[in-house]
Amino acid sequence: MIQFFFEEVETLALGDKTTDWLKNIIITEQKKVGKITYVFCTDEALLKVNKEFLQHDYYTDVITFDYVKGKTISADIFVSLPRISENAETLNKSFNIELHRVLAHGILHLCGYNDKTEEEIQQMRQKEDFYLSLI
Repeated sequence: MIQFFFEEVETLALGDKTTDWLKNIIITEQKKVGKITYVFCTDEALLKVNKEFLQHDYYTDVITFDYVKGKTISADIFVSLPRISENAETLNKSFNIELHRVLAHGILHLCGYNDKTEEEIQQMRQKEDFYLSLI
């Protein structure tokens, strides 16, 4: 089950198409869909989460709390919509593409992909691009 919640930000029209796309990523990565909750929020709300739970004092676009058990993907994924908007502008991408990239990014972390080294970053971007091409 994949759910979307909006805290102090305008609600987006994310429906069955987005949910099915996210489920397809998980299934294609040979995992099972558990309970995944996306919480869309402000920069300040995500900064607070970053400080409180990760001891990081900087803005970010996404924070994923991993509850994966075996092959079942479950998580709470917090997403800053203002940060996505700013990143989209900086990268000269549409808001929708950047939003879906971040949604996929969170799922890919849960499937075992990392982005600490240059090689990992390249692999993550390739996976993101592949799944974005399926929208």
